Amino acid sequence: MAIDKVTSAGLETSTNQPVFRNIIINGDMSIAQRATSTASITANGYHTIDRFNTFLTTLGTWTQSQSTDVPTGQGFAKSLKMDCTTADASPAAGDRLMIQHLIEGQNTQYIKKGTSSAESLTVSFWVKSNKTGTYTAEIYDNDNTRQISQSYTISSADTWEKKTMTFAGDTSGTLTNDNSEGLILQLWLGAGTTYTSGTLSTTWTSVTNANRAVGQVNLADSTSNEWYVTGVQLEAGTSASDFEFLPVDVNLDRCKRYYQKSYSYATSPGTNTTAGIMTTGGSAGGFTTGYLSGSIKFEKIMRASPTITFYEKGGDSGVCSRLKVGVSRTDNQPIATESISDNSISIYSSGTADAGSIDVHFEAKAEL
Repeated sequence: MAIDKVTSAGLETSTNQPVFRNIIINGDMSIAQRATSTASITANGYHTIDRFNTFLTTLGTWTQSQSTDVPTGQGFAKSLKMDCTTADASPAAGDRLMIQHLIEGQNTQYIKKGTSSAESLTVSFWVKSNKTGTYTAEIYDNDNTRQISQSYTISSADTWEKKTMTFAGDTSGTLTNDNSEGLILQLWLGAGTTYTSGTLSTTWTSVTNANRAVGQVNLADSTSNEWYVTGVQLEAGTSASDFEFLPVDVNLDRCKRYYQKSYSYATSPGTNTTAGIMTTGGSAGGFTTGYLSGSIKFEKIMRASPTITFYEKGGDSGVCSRLKVGVSRTDNQPIATESISDNSISIYSSGTADAGSIDVHFEAKAEL
């Protein structure tokens, strides 16, 4: 009988495939805690799919969504869709649009970057667009300001195609073994001449912007344009293995290291609801018109002390509700943090409404 064993890349199963070989988290686009669709995107941010950041510098306006359009027969149920809603056919020199996945340095130590034993990395994904032509995939070393790019071609309009690229190991630039930003996988969708006017850097090198996205099409040149991606995998080695599907609970827990909320999974922050609301705090003497305090413990330890946004029951941000159980609720009351750690926050409200506890929703963001 085959025995599972632990390797440098993770737990190895009886089929000799290491578990968690995919460095990318949520590469099947199945988890979308914030929203399943966000319109009018003109700036950077995590808008829908967990762990996939949109990097956008004045290159069109976009709707991003979690789509059910997926390659047939591959096991995927969701994809990330970018839909151009305001075109920019003439990008300024510094314009760019990318979908990024930022990776903690401590999650990539086993690739031995910066040593003579540096591992090659292979990226694979499924992609679809009406706009055919040349696109760019880049691995960026944030610790050492180094990068490597490869181009790929979308050959057939509106057809799912699988792309696989292998990037040589980098013997320069050791990655810091901590929870900060190490490598970044960047899928370019548009770029101005600042990033396209040189020669594509297909070997590891210190960053020269002109060589990063040479030949890249401009997906923003028409409101007819759309782009889908799913099955994103980055792994050590020179060949692509089958996509590593994880159970949904495992995938969601991994995403909660970077983002959590009090709302129900399918409910967007800012919704008018008491479902999931945190009731905390109190005063020594029962109801009070003064100071109330309490704490909230996160479901999972986060990557770092997060940035917190509070919402009262009705959905207004930056405030809470003061609750007098069985009697009344007063919304739009002041709230503040006394302390924040990677596993909890201490909060207080100094509003004047007579109350015995604080009612509040929250978002906690510890993204790279």
